Amino acid sequence: MLEAKTVILGVTGGIAAYKAVELLRLLKKTGVDVHVVMTKAATEFVAPLTFQTLSGHPVNLDLFNLISEQEIGHISLADRADLFLIAPATANFIGKAANGIADDLLTTTVMATRAPVLIAPAMNCNMFENPIYRENEQKLRQRGYRFVDPVTGQLACGWEGSGKMQEPAVICEAAIALLSEQDLAGETVLVTAGPTREEIDPVRFISNHSSGKMGYAIARAAWRRGARVILVSGPSALAPPYGVETVLVTTAVEMRDAVMARLDEASIVVKSAAVADYRPVSRAGSKVKKDTGALCIELEKNPDILTEIGRAKQGKILVGFAAETDDLLANAGKKLTAKNLDMIVANNVSEPGAGFDIDTNIVRILYPGGKIEEPGLMSKDDLAGLILDRVLGLKN
Repeated sequence: MLEAKTVILGVTGGIAAYKAVELLRLLKKTGVDVHVVMTKAATEFVAPLTFQTLSGHPVNLDLFNLISEQEIGHISLADRADLFLIAPATANFIGKAANGIADDLLTTTVMATRAPVLIAPAMNCNMFENPIYRENEQKLRQRGYRFVDPVTGQLACGWEGSGKMQEPAVICEAAIALLSEQDLAGETVLVTAGPTREEIDPVRFISNHSSGKMGYAIARAAWRRGARVILVSGPSALAPPYGVETVLVTTAVEMRDAVMARLDEASIVVKSAAVADYRPVSRAGSKVKKDTGALCIELEKNPDILTEIGRAKQGKILVGFAAETDDLLANAGKKLTAKNLDMIVANNVSEPGAGFDIDTNIVRILYPGGKIEEPGLMSKDDLAGLILDRVLGLKN
Protein backbone atom coordinates (compact mmCIF):
# COMPACT_ATOMS: atom_id res chain seq x y z
CA MET A 1 0.00 0.00 0.00
CA LEU A 2 1.23 3.49 -0.83
CA GLU A 3 0.36 4.68 2.70
CA ALA A 4 3.42 2.82 3.94
CA LYS A 5 5.77 4.39 1.38
CA THR A 6 8.14 7.34 1.79
CA VAL A 7 9.18 9.64 -1.04
CA ILE A 8 12.06 12.08 -0.76
CA LEU A 9 11.25 14.99 -3.08
CA GLY A 10 14.32 16.92 -4.17
CA VAL A 11 13.71 20.43 -5.52
CA THR A 12 16.49 22.25 -7.35
CA GLY A 13 16.84 25.87 -8.43
CA GLY A 14 14.75 26.40 -11.53
CA ILE A 15 11.57 28.33 -12.29
CA ALA A 16 9.73 24.99 -12.52
CA ALA A 17 10.16 24.70 -8.74
CA TYR A 18 6.66 26.14 -8.44
CA LYS A 19 5.32 23.00 -10.15
CA ALA A 20 6.90 20.89 -7.42
CA VAL A 21 4.31 22.33 -5.04
CA GLU A 22 1.51 20.75 -7.08
CA LEU A 23 3.53 17.54 -7.41
CA LEU A 24 3.83 17.37 -3.63
CA ARG A 25 0.08 17.82 -3.28
CA LEU A 26 -0.62 15.01 -5.74
CA LEU A 27 1.83 12.67 -4.00
CA LYS A 28 0.25 13.37 -0.63
CA LYS A 29 -3.17 12.65 -2.12
CA THR A 30 -2.06 9.08 -2.89
CA GLY A 31 -1.22 8.55 0.78
CA VAL A 32 2.57 8.49 0.58
CA ASP A 33 4.71 10.26 3.17
CA VAL A 34 6.82 12.99 1.53
CA HIS A 35 9.95 14.67 2.87
CA VAL A 36 11.33 17.61 0.89
CA VAL A 37 14.99 18.46 0.30
CA MET A 38 15.67 21.84 -1.29
CA THR A 39 18.87 23.28 -2.68
CA LYS A 40 19.77 26.81 -1.68
CA ALA A 41 18.93 28.00 -5.20
CA ALA A 42 15.48 26.41 -5.00
CA THR A 43 14.61 28.57 -2.00
CA GLU A 44 14.99 31.62 -4.25
CA PHE A 45 11.96 30.45 -6.23
CA VAL A 46 9.66 28.91 -3.57
CA ALA A 47 9.77 29.47 0.18
CA PRO A 48 10.51 26.32 2.24
CA LEU A 49 7.45 27.09 4.39
CA THR A 50 5.20 26.22 1.42
CA PHE A 51 6.63 22.70 1.19
CA GLN A 52 6.68 22.32 4.98
CA THR A 53 2.99 23.20 5.22
CA LEU A 54 1.95 20.75 2.51
CA SER A 55 4.24 17.88 3.53
CA GLY A 56 3.75 18.18 7.27
CA HIS A 57 7.51 17.91 7.80
CA PRO A 58 10.33 20.43 8.15
CA VAL A 59 12.10 21.06 4.86
CA ASN A 60 15.65 19.69 4.74
CA LEU A 61 18.14 22.34 3.66
CA ASP A 62 21.44 21.99 5.52
CA LEU A 63 23.97 19.24 4.90
CA PHE A 64 25.34 19.49 8.42
CA ASN A 65 22.05 19.70 10.32
CA LEU A 66 21.61 16.76 12.71
CA ILE A 67 18.05 15.42 12.97
CA SER A 68 18.97 14.05 16.39
CA GLU A 69 22.18 13.30 18.25
CA GLN A 70 22.22 9.81 16.75
CA GLU A 71 21.08 10.56 13.17
CA ILE A 72 23.10 12.20 10.43
CA GLY A 73 20.63 14.03 8.20
CA HIS A 74 21.58 12.85 4.72
CA ILE A 75 22.02 9.21 5.80
CA SER A 76 18.69 9.21 7.62
CA LEU A 77 16.88 10.59 4.58
CA ALA A 78 18.64 8.17 2.24
CA ASP A 79 17.72 5.19 4.39
CA ARG A 80 14.05 6.02 4.84
CA ALA A 81 13.36 6.59 1.11
CA ASP A 82 11.32 4.13 -0.95
CA LEU A 83 11.76 6.53 -3.87
CA PHE A 84 13.96 9.55 -4.48
CA LEU A 85 12.26 11.99 -6.85
CA ILE A 86 14.05 15.08 -8.20
CA ALA A 87 11.67 17.63 -9.75
CA PRO A 88 12.68 19.94 -11.19
CA ALA A 89 16.19 18.65 -11.86
CA THR A 90 18.53 21.27 -13.31
CA ALA A 91 21.44 20.57 -15.64
CA ASN A 92 23.69 21.48 -12.72
CA PHE A 93 22.22 18.80 -10.47
CA ILE A 94 22.30 16.16 -13.22
CA GLY A 95 25.91 16.99 -14.02
CA LYS A 96 26.90 16.66 -10.37
CA ALA A 97 25.03 13.37 -9.91
CA ALA A 98 26.51 11.91 -13.09
CA ASN A 99 30.05 12.70 -11.99
CA GLY A 100 29.84 11.79 -8.32
CA ILE A 101 29.91 15.32 -6.92
CA ALA A 102 28.21 15.50 -3.51
CA ASP A 103 28.62 19.02 -2.20
CA ASP A 104 25.19 19.79 -0.72
CA LEU A 105 22.43 17.93 1.11
CA LEU A 106 20.55 16.88 -2.03
CA THR A 107 23.50 15.46 -3.99
CA THR A 108 24.91 13.82 -0.87
CA THR A 109 21.60 12.13 -0.04
CA VAL A 110 21.13 10.88 -3.61
CA MET A 111 24.66 9.48 -3.50
CA ALA A 112 23.84 7.64 -0.26
CA THR A 113 20.43 6.21 -1.17
CA ARG A 114 19.73 2.69 -2.40
CA ALA A 115 16.18 3.58 -3.37
CA PRO A 116 15.14 4.06 -7.01
CA VAL A 117 15.84 7.58 -8.27
CA LEU A 118 13.40 9.32 -10.64
CA ILE A 119 14.50 12.55 -12.31
CA ALA A 120 12.32 15.16 -14.04
CA PRO A 121 14.68 17.52 -15.93
CA ALA A 122 13.83 21.18 -16.50
CA MET A 123 16.11 23.63 -18.31
CA ASN A 124 16.59 25.88 -21.31
CA CYS A 125 16.29 24.03 -24.63
CA ASN A 126 19.88 24.83 -25.61
CA MET A 127 21.14 23.40 -22.32
CA PHE A 128 18.97 20.33 -22.82
CA GLU A 129 20.44 19.73 -26.27
CA ASN A 130 24.02 20.41 -25.20
CA PRO A 131 26.20 17.31 -25.80
CA ILE A 132 27.68 17.59 -22.30
CA TYR A 133 24.22 17.46 -20.75
CA ARG A 134 23.14 14.58 -23.03
CA GLU A 135 26.24 12.64 -21.98
CA ASN A 136 25.51 13.22 -18.29
CA GLU A 137 21.89 12.11 -18.65
CA GLN A 138 22.90 8.99 -20.56
CA LYS A 139 25.46 8.14 -17.89
CA LEU A 140 22.75 8.26 -15.20
CA ARG A 141 20.35 6.19 -17.31
CA GLN A 142 23.02 3.51 -17.73
CA ARG A 143 23.41 3.41 -13.95
CA GLY A 144 19.71 2.73 -13.44
CA TYR A 145 18.36 6.20 -12.79
CA ARG A 146 14.87 6.74 -14.26
CA PHE A 147 13.76 9.85 -16.13
CA VAL A 148 10.45 11.53 -16.90
CA ASP A 149 11.34 13.29 -20.11
CA PRO A 150 10.59 17.01 -20.43
CA VAL A 151 8.16 18.29 -23.03
CA THR A 152 8.39 20.83 -25.82
CA GLY A 153 6.80 24.22 -25.24
CA GLN A 154 7.22 27.86 -24.32
CA LEU A 155 10.02 28.15 -21.77
CA ALA A 156 10.23 30.78 -19.03
CA CYS A 157 13.33 32.27 -20.68
CA GLY A 158 11.31 33.01 -23.81
CA TRP A 159 12.72 30.22 -25.97
CA GLU A 160 10.49 27.60 -27.58
CA GLY A 161 11.76 24.03 -27.45
CA SER A 162 12.42 20.92 -25.38
CA GLY A 163 13.33 21.23 -21.73
CA LYS A 164 10.03 22.19 -20.11
CA MET A 165 9.37 20.02 -17.05
CA GLN A 166 6.70 17.41 -17.55
CA GLU A 167 3.35 18.11 -15.88
CA PRO A 168 3.11 17.16 -12.18
CA ALA A 169 0.32 14.64 -12.81
CA VAL A 170 2.51 12.71 -15.24
CA ILE A 171 5.50 12.76 -12.89
CA CYS A 172 3.24 11.54 -10.09
CA GLU A 173 2.09 8.61 -12.26
CA ALA A 174 5.69 7.60 -12.94
CA ALA A 175 6.47 7.81 -9.22
CA ILE A 176 3.46 5.68 -8.26
CA ALA A 177 4.54 3.00 -10.74
CA LEU A 178 7.99 2.81 -9.14
CA LEU A 179 6.37 2.50 -5.70
CA SER A 180 3.93 -0.21 -6.78
CA GLU A 181 4.45 -3.95 -6.75
CA GLN A 182 5.24 -5.06 -10.30
CA ASP A 183 3.09 -8.17 -10.13
CA LEU A 184 1.81 -7.74 -13.70
CA ALA A 185 5.26 -7.48 -15.26
CA GLY A 186 5.42 -9.58 -18.41
CA GLU A 187 1.66 -9.39 -19.00
CA THR A 188 -0.04 -7.52 -21.81
CA VAL A 189 -3.43 -6.20 -20.72
CA LEU A 190 -5.96 -5.18 -23.37
CA VAL A 191 -8.66 -2.87 -21.99
CA THR A 192 -11.69 -1.35 -23.69
CA ALA A 193 -13.35 1.75 -22.29
CA GLY A 194 -15.93 4.43 -22.91
CA PRO A 195 -18.98 4.48 -25.17
CA THR A 196 -19.26 4.05 -28.91
CA ARG A 197 -21.10 6.43 -31.21
CA GLU A 198 -23.25 5.30 -34.13
CA GLU A 199 -24.00 8.15 -36.49
CA ILE A 200 -27.50 8.88 -37.73
CA ASP A 201 -26.40 11.87 -39.81
CA PRO A 202 -23.45 14.31 -39.69
CA VAL A 203 -24.74 15.94 -36.47
CA ARG A 204 -26.59 13.19 -34.56
CA PHE A 205 -25.58 9.83 -33.15
CA ILE A 206 -26.72 6.99 -30.89
CA SER A 207 -24.60 6.54 -27.77
CA ASN A 208 -24.81 6.16 -23.97
CA HIS A 209 -23.67 7.88 -20.77
CA SER A 210 -20.37 6.03 -20.31
CA SER A 211 -17.46 8.37 -19.48
CA GLY A 212 -14.68 5.75 -19.71
CA LYS A 213 -13.63 6.32 -16.08
CA MET A 214 -13.75 2.64 -15.10
CA GLY A 215 -11.76 1.40 -18.08
CA TYR A 216 -9.21 4.19 -17.82
CA ALA A 217 -8.75 3.38 -14.12
CA ILE A 218 -8.09 -0.27 -14.97
CA ALA A 219 -5.61 0.65 -17.70
CA ARG A 220 -3.80 3.05 -15.37
CA ALA A 221 -3.67 0.53 -12.52
CA ALA A 222 -2.35 -2.24 -14.78
CA TRP A 223 0.43 0.00 -16.13
CA ARG A 224 1.42 1.01 -12.60
CA ARG A 225 1.78 -2.69 -11.75
CA GLY A 226 4.21 -3.35 -14.58
CA ALA A 227 2.01 -4.54 -17.44
CA ARG A 228 2.19 -3.43 -21.00
CA VAL A 229 -1.29 -1.95 -21.50
CA ILE A 230 -3.28 -1.38 -24.68
CA LEU A 231 -6.36 0.78 -24.18
CA VAL A 232 -8.99 0.86 -26.93
CA SER A 233 -11.24 3.77 -26.09
CA GLY A 234 -14.41 5.19 -27.50
CA PRO A 235 -15.03 8.94 -27.31
CA SER A 236 -14.08 10.25 -23.86
CA ALA A 237 -13.11 13.56 -22.29
CA LEU A 238 -10.42 11.79 -20.24
CA ALA A 239 -6.73 12.20 -21.05
CA PRO A 240 -4.99 8.99 -22.14
CA PRO A 241 -3.24 7.42 -19.13
CA TYR A 242 0.51 7.96 -18.99
CA GLY A 243 2.52 5.03 -20.33
CA VAL A 244 -0.48 3.31 -21.89
CA GLU A 245 -0.79 2.57 -25.63
CA THR A 246 -4.10 4.26 -26.41
CA VAL A 247 -6.11 3.56 -29.55
CA LEU A 248 -9.01 5.96 -30.12
CA VAL A 249 -12.09 4.72 -31.97
CA THR A 250 -15.65 5.94 -32.48
CA THR A 251 -17.97 3.15 -33.60
CA ALA A 252 -18.54 -0.40 -32.41
CA VAL A 253 -17.16 -1.75 -35.70
CA GLU A 254 -14.00 0.32 -35.27
CA MET A 255 -13.65 -0.93 -31.70
CA ARG A 256 -14.12 -4.53 -32.82
CA ASP A 257 -11.47 -4.17 -35.52
CA ALA A 258 -8.98 -2.49 -33.14
CA VAL A 259 -9.48 -5.15 -30.46
CA MET A 260 -9.26 -8.16 -32.76
CA ALA A 261 -6.14 -6.77 -34.45
CA ARG A 262 -4.39 -6.71 -31.04
CA LEU A 263 -5.95 -9.73 -29.37
CA ASP A 264 -3.04 -12.08 -30.05
CA GLU A 265 -0.71 -9.75 -28.13
CA ALA A 266 -2.80 -9.85 -24.95
CA SER A 267 -2.69 -12.29 -22.04
CA ILE A 268 -5.48 -10.48 -20.15
CA VAL A 269 -8.53 -8.80 -21.69
CA VAL A 270 -10.82 -6.49 -19.72
CA LYS A 271 -13.89 -5.40 -21.71
CA SER A 272 -15.32 -2.47 -19.78
CA ALA A 273 -16.53 -0.42 -22.77
CA ALA A 274 -20.25 0.31 -23.13
CA VAL A 275 -20.59 -0.73 -26.75
CA ALA A 276 -23.76 0.24 -28.61
CA ASP A 277 -25.78 -2.88 -29.39
CA TYR A 278 -27.31 -1.37 -32.54
CA ARG A 279 -26.40 1.08 -35.30
CA PRO A 280 -28.46 2.72 -38.06
CA VAL A 281 -28.71 0.60 -41.19
CA SER A 282 -27.83 3.68 -43.21
CA ARG A 283 -26.29 7.04 -42.32
CA ALA A 284 -27.83 10.11 -43.89
CA GLY A 285 -25.31 12.14 -45.88
CA SER A 286 -26.77 15.44 -44.67
CA LYS A 287 -28.67 16.58 -41.61
CA VAL A 288 -32.09 14.98 -41.32
CA LYS A 289 -34.56 17.86 -41.13
CA LYS A 290 -37.27 17.97 -38.47
CA ASP A 291 -40.66 17.15 -39.88
CA THR A 292 -44.14 17.18 -38.42
CA GLY A 293 -44.33 13.39 -38.46
CA ALA A 294 -42.49 10.77 -36.44
CA LEU A 295 -38.95 9.82 -37.44
CA CYS A 296 -38.25 6.13 -37.88
CA ILE A 297 -34.65 4.88 -37.88
CA GLU A 298 -34.01 1.29 -38.94
CA LEU A 299 -31.32 -0.33 -36.78
CA GLU A 300 -29.13 -3.39 -37.20
CA LYS A 301 -27.04 -5.28 -34.67
CA ASN A 302 -23.44 -4.34 -34.02
CA PRO A 303 -20.80 -7.07 -33.75
CA ASP A 304 -20.69 -8.76 -30.33
CA ILE A 305 -17.04 -8.17 -29.50
CA LEU A 306 -17.11 -10.00 -26.17
CA THR A 307 -18.61 -13.16 -27.67
CA GLU A 308 -16.02 -13.14 -30.46
CA ILE A 309 -13.18 -12.85 -27.94
CA GLY A 310 -14.70 -15.57 -25.78
CA ARG A 311 -14.62 -17.98 -28.71
CA ALA A 312 -10.98 -17.18 -29.51
CA LYS A 313 -9.44 -16.47 -26.11
CA GLN A 314 -7.09 -19.51 -26.06
CA GLY A 315 -5.99 -19.34 -22.44
CA LYS A 316 -6.36 -15.59 -21.99
CA ILE A 317 -8.11 -14.28 -18.88
CA LEU A 318 -11.29 -12.58 -20.09
CA VAL A 319 -13.18 -10.13 -17.88
CA GLY A 320 -16.54 -8.70 -18.90
CA PHE A 321 -18.80 -6.01 -17.50
CA ALA A 322 -22.58 -5.92 -17.20
CA ALA A 323 -24.42 -2.63 -16.68
CA GLU A 324 -28.01 -3.50 -15.76
CA THR A 325 -31.13 -1.89 -14.33
CA ASP A 326 -33.12 -5.06 -13.50
CA ASP A 327 -32.37 -8.64 -12.42
CA LEU A 328 -28.67 -7.85 -12.03
CA LEU A 329 -27.37 -11.23 -10.91
CA ALA A 330 -29.53 -13.25 -13.31
CA ASN A 331 -28.59 -11.16 -16.34
CA ALA A 332 -24.91 -11.02 -15.41
CA GLY A 333 -24.84 -14.77 -14.79
CA LYS A 334 -26.25 -15.48 -18.23
CA LYS A 335 -23.66 -13.21 -19.83
CA LEU A 336 -20.84 -14.86 -17.86
CA THR A 337 -21.76 -18.28 -19.27
CA ALA A 338 -22.84 -17.31 -22.77
CA LYS A 339 -19.71 -15.32 -23.52
CA ASN A 340 -17.20 -17.76 -21.97
CA LEU A 341 -15.90 -15.26 -19.38
CA ASP A 342 -13.56 -15.94 -16.47
CA MET A 343 -15.33 -13.29 -14.39
CA ILE A 344 -17.90 -10.58 -14.86
CA VAL A 345 -18.19 -7.26 -13.04
CA ALA A 346 -21.86 -6.31 -12.75
CA ASN A 347 -23.48 -3.14 -11.52
CA ASN A 348 -26.97 -1.67 -11.34
CA VAL A 349 -26.50 1.70 -13.00
CA SER A 350 -29.69 3.04 -11.39
CA GLU A 351 -28.22 2.48 -7.90
CA PRO A 352 -26.83 5.66 -6.26
CA GLY A 353 -23.03 5.57 -6.36
CA ALA A 354 -22.90 3.03 -9.18
CA GLY A 355 -23.95 4.91 -12.30
CA PHE A 356 -22.18 6.37 -15.29
CA ASP A 357 -19.76 9.31 -15.19
CA ILE A 358 -19.06 9.27 -11.44
CA ASP A 359 -15.93 8.33 -9.50
CA THR A 360 -17.43 5.47 -7.46
CA ASN A 361 -19.02 2.13 -8.21
CA ILE A 362 -20.96 -0.63 -6.47
CA VAL A 363 -20.44 -3.99 -8.15
CA ARG A 364 -20.95 -7.70 -7.80
CA ILE A 365 -18.22 -9.91 -9.23
CA LEU A 366 -19.46 -13.25 -10.55
CA TYR A 367 -17.30 -16.29 -11.29
CA PRO A 368 -18.00 -19.60 -13.06
CA GLY A 369 -19.29 -22.11 -10.52
CA GLY A 370 -21.59 -19.64 -8.80
CA LYS A 371 -19.26 -17.66 -6.55
CA ILE A 372 -20.35 -14.03 -6.09
CA GLU A 373 -18.30 -11.29 -4.45
CA GLU A 374 -19.83 -8.04 -3.19
CA PRO A 375 -17.06 -5.55 -2.31
CA GLY A 376 -19.49 -2.66 -1.69
CA LEU A 377 -19.16 1.04 -2.52
CA MET A 378 -15.63 2.00 -3.54
CA SER A 379 -13.80 4.38 -5.82
CA LYS A 380 -13.24 3.25 -9.39
CA ASP A 381 -9.48 3.47 -8.81
CA ASP A 382 -9.75 1.09 -5.84
CA LEU A 383 -12.09 -1.19 -7.78
CA ALA A 384 -9.60 -1.30 -10.66
CA GLY A 385 -6.96 -2.58 -8.24
CA LEU A 386 -9.36 -5.18 -6.83
CA ILE A 387 -10.26 -6.45 -10.31
CA LEU A 388 -6.59 -6.87 -11.18
CA ASP A 389 -5.99 -8.67 -7.87
CA ARG A 390 -8.75 -11.12 -8.79
CA VAL A 391 -7.32 -11.57 -12.30
CA LEU A 392 -3.98 -12.49 -10.81
CA GLY A 393 -5.76 -14.94 -8.52
CA LEU A 394 -7.25 -16.63 -11.57
CA LYS A 395 -3.86 -16.88 -13.24
CA ASN A 396 -2.11 -18.39 -10.20
